[in-house]
Amino acid sequence: MLAVTGHTKRVATFTPIFIFAVRLHEEVICMGIPADPFPLFQDFAHPEKFVSASWLSARLGVEGLRVVESDEDAFLYDIGHIPGAVRIDWHKDLNDEVVRDFIDGEAFAELMNARGIGRDDTVVIYGDHNNWWAAYTAWVFELFGHPDVRILDGGRDAWMGEERDTSFAVPEYPSQNYPVVERTDKPWRTFVDEVRDRDEKSMLIDVRGPEFFSGSENELETDRLRVSPVLRHGHIPGAVNHPWGDAVYPNGRVKDHASIAAAYSGVPEDAPVITYSGNGQSAAHTWYILRYALGLENVSLYDGSWYEWGNMVRMPIDRN
Repeated sequence: MLAVTGHTKRVATFTPIFIFAVRLHEEVICMGIPADPFPLFQDFAHPEKFVSASWLSARLGVEGLRVVESDEDAFLYDIGHIPGAVRIDWHKDLNDEVVRDFIDGEAFAELMNARGIGRDDTVVIYGDHNNWWAAYTAWVFELFGHPDVRILDGGRDAWMGEERDTSFAVPEYPSQNYPVVERTDKPWRTFVDEVRDRDEKSMLIDVRGPEFFSGSENELETDRLRVSPVLRHGHIPGAVNHPWGDAVYPNGRVKDHASIAAAYSGVPEDAPVITYSGNGQSAAHTWYILRYALGLENVSLYDGSWYEWGNMVRMPIDRN
């Protein structure tokens, strides 16, 4: 028996399960692996983009499935992870070492081959902090057009909270000859000049808490007591405040479609929507919800977010 993050766990052993791609009237088939038929997801615009812990647990070892852990605290992987999962560190693996930007297509292909991920694989991503960094990693996968990327509802906490199997073993998978695919930033990514010159009909959503939106409290990472590198506080003029937590329960699991739709009732369906946060991670979570739970077609992430805007010279700032 192993003690992992406060829970007693078994080191998992699992036998590959092979699933045939048979279309049932209640299931959505996504690539070669059927989508999770969990009732909560079925009212979402894209139910195939979400999986439950029970669904994933039953499919560990399925051919064509890769599980990725992506945390803010990358060391969590070392003290127990989903059996067979590989680690992708958003900070170290997905960002260019010199330029403040994401890696290019060649580096992404190298990363995928190092993790044993094929272009046709179903990739399920999970992580800590309510899946903030998992959603950010999923968003980067989307920039490279990976066909089938899904999020584990509730993330790492959901898996650990249900006391499911964990492992210390770091799997080694053979290279899958992932092709070099050039990153396509549009339509999911927005840059600072585009935010400043955005269309009047667009909606800019600040997903931080109201105290940060108003500038009444310095941007502190309150759970880690780490001072933010931002020099000015407040929000981008014209932005509206929709905290990322509007879409999830306190345990980090997504709410039902009706509750999410009510929380974002003022968000236009036919106009550009841009999300931002402190460093982009929680805004990526909101992007994922708006895109795949509500089905917005024209929603993008300003990944520079407040860390960029709040440090630039002579940028307009509102406080209220």
